[in-house]
Amino acid sequence: MLKGKAAVVTGSTSGIGLGVARALASVGADIMLNGFGEPQETESLRASFAEEFGVGVAYSAADMSRPEQARGLIEHATKELGRVDVLVNNAGVQFTAAVEEFPVEKWDQVIAINLSAAFHTIAAALPQMRTRNWGRIINVASTHGLVASTHKAAYVAAKHGLIGLTKVVALEAATSRITCNAICPGWVLTPMVQKQIDELAARDRLDPDKAREKLLAGKQPSLQFATADQIGMLAVYLASEAAAEMRGAGLPVDGGWLAQ
Repeated sequence: MLKGKAAVVTGSTSGIGLGVARALASVGADIMLNGFGEPQETESLRASFAEEFGVGVAYSAADMSRPEQARGLIEHATKELGRVDVLVNNAGVQFTAAVEEFPVEKWDQVIAINLSAAFHTIAAALPQMRTRNWGRIINVASTHGLVASTHKAAYVAAKHGLIGLTKVVALEAATSRITCNAICPGWVLTPMVQKQIDELAARDRLDPDKAREKLLAGKQPSLQFATADQIGMLAVYLASEAAAEMRGAGLPVDGGWLAQ
């Protein structure tokens, strides 16, 4: 479906981003992987993608907290893959603390990676998408882009901002064949969420299974984690012609979280 197209997925060496990259590669898209990792590990990942899916695969260690590197990622992808047709802004970090105790440097980091990076990559990719009159921009937001939780001021602010950015870009591209939408996952068992489970288990002296159940029960009525593969399949749909008139949407994958 996406043969001849090229996709950039930020934060794609693990978790949701890896699931999205795999899904896009499975339908023929060339892929620019991005994220941190040891050179041997990232090269192994790049090579395994190319072998499994038979697509072009490049890798960049661009730091999404730095504007010049976020914009440079698009330039690098264009050089390596020839173009950027699909941009998935997925890179994210989390930090929890009460507002009055929230470290300023952590606030700046969360906003930079979860929100500002998307602004920079979109601004860098849009001109070439406009030249070809085709593009798909998919922002991985969160249920926390639509509702709030305590002790997550920076994350909630960033994800709400990402939903707003999604709508603005969708409107500015509305008369073109460029769309911009957001996916809003609830609990997905990623390394970032596993860290929260471990912290909950330590704090409340729970075994890991009980900690998982407690985390899910607080928000997600299905009592099941969404999967990175499910998020990936939704990204494929948003990149397809079936979603050509979906513009500025925020799509929850949340086990009923927002239905309550």
